[in-house]
Amino acid sequence: MKNRKTKLALLLAAVLVLSTGCGKTETPALTQGATQAVTQPAPEKEKVASASDMAPVEDVVEADMTPVSGTELKDGVYSVIVDSSSSMFKITHCELTVEGGQMTARMYMGGTGYLKVFPGTGAEAAAAEEAAAIPFEEAEDGTHTFTIPVEALDKGIACAAYSKNKEMWYDRTLVFRADSLPLEAFRDSAFATVESLGLADGSYTVQVRLEGGSGKASVESPAALRVEDGQAWVTLVWSSPNYDYMRLGEEKYLPRNTQGNAEFEIPVTAFDFALPVMADTTAMSTPHEIAYTLYFDSASLQPAS
Repeated sequence: MKNRKTKLALLLAAVLVLSTGCGKTETPALTQGATQAVTQPAPEKEKVASASDMAPVEDVVEADMTPVSGTELKDGVYSVIVDSSSSMFKITHCELTVEGGQMTARMYMGGTGYLKVFPGTGAEAAAAEEAAAIPFEEAEDGTHTFTIPVEALDKGIACAAYSKNKEMWYDRTLVFRADSLPLEAFRDSAFATVESLGLADGSYTVQVRLEGGSGKASVESPAALRVEDGQAWVTLVWSSPNYDYMRLGEEKYLPRNTQGNAEFEIPVTAFDFALPVMADTTAMSTPHEIAYTLYFDSASLQPAS
């Protein structure tokens, strides 16, 4: 009986060895697939342009800029000027949309050299998922446009752009200029007025700051300011006689004098705000308008002596 049991055990052992391929086990199909997936090469990471790959970079963020948020603007669509840190990323036209305090900008590139942009740096763009990039939209003339979120005006915004020809990301800095918007785009809380300041009719002086152009021109400050029937008027005396008119919107103002430095009286529609104005200069071979901004500091208002 004992021998019979022993023989049966040996027979079962032999069958087990044969069924397992003499001790060798096959790799399950799932494990094989996983092994193949691990050995497949990872997708190539998108490249980021180095400083040597890029054209000279311009600093477009001015030291005295104060960011303007969407909550300071009225809902609407406005044409806005955009300064770019690179001449290779030139925006020919831009539409700013404001809705519920949020801003987006549709940038018209005037060409097809870029396939996508990313709201951030080139390194961040290369590391991000493909879905995070913003692809181009085609304008009616076939050129590319991009619609991006705008955190604030008058603030440097990082925007990486992917070049079609170079196949790499380029770092750009954009500034959407608040002074290119009409005054009507701003909420009343964005600036002070004669009414909000409670200015009575009379004569005052006010500190005024001129910006724009080549930076060589200036105006006398403090300037004489008068308030009549609730409207403020300032007398601006330029550092040059070579201005033959100023323009606010479509309204032109001629100089009040014919000798000495050019002197104009223009309306002041807002204080504590960079008011955009144009001044036509005759100092060059042909007259041309130059864009400036005027900032009237309400804290400096004093009754004229």
